[in-house]
Amino acid sequence: MTSTLSPGVAITGTGAPLPLVALPQGELLTVNIDQIPMLKDLVGPGIHIQPLRLDLERGEWVFLATLAPGCELPLHYHTGPAQVWTIQGRWLYREYPDQPQVAGSYLYEPGGSTHTFYCPEDNTEDTIALAWIEGAQVSFNEDGTFHSVMDAVALQYLIQTAAAEQGLTVPYIDGGVNAVNNA
Repeated sequence: MTSTLSPGVAITGTGAPLPLVALPQGELLTVNIDQIPMLKDLVGPGIHIQPLRLDLERGEWVFLATLAPGCELPLHYHTGPAQVWTIQGRWLYREYPDQPQVAGSYLYEPGGSTHTFYCPEDNTEDTIALAWIEGAQVSFNEDGTFHSVMDAVALQYLIQTAAAEQGLTVPYIDGGVNAVNNA
């Protein structure tokens, strides 16, 4: 970001002062999905991620996922709410077989929601979904033992590692510093 953020008075286009705001915005925080490389198999086979915003302080992670037919995640729960908008394709939770998420579906999951994500193997195209997750995703093996934790910090580590290994620049909005980060 080229401008500094400090308390001050924002003004209208005609110069009229507005009430004091904590952090006036010098420029928009924006990234374009066409400029973010797809990180293939980042969190599992067939699960490709394009990060949009990571806020380590708030524990929020927003990303576009491209999901291959047959991909899946282990049984998991979310410590905070998760929101998913399905743009293309179809995916389900094994625990809710009669509620497939298809293009146009918007799903809100309250914290504590427990489920097993998968894309059916008979999907004829990749599924594309936009996800906004708050908190951590705590995953378990089939026998109930601990598998892993995914959160904004873990995802940032995976992104930075993949970017370094592949010689990529991966722009995303860094919510903690309110800037575009080029991992």
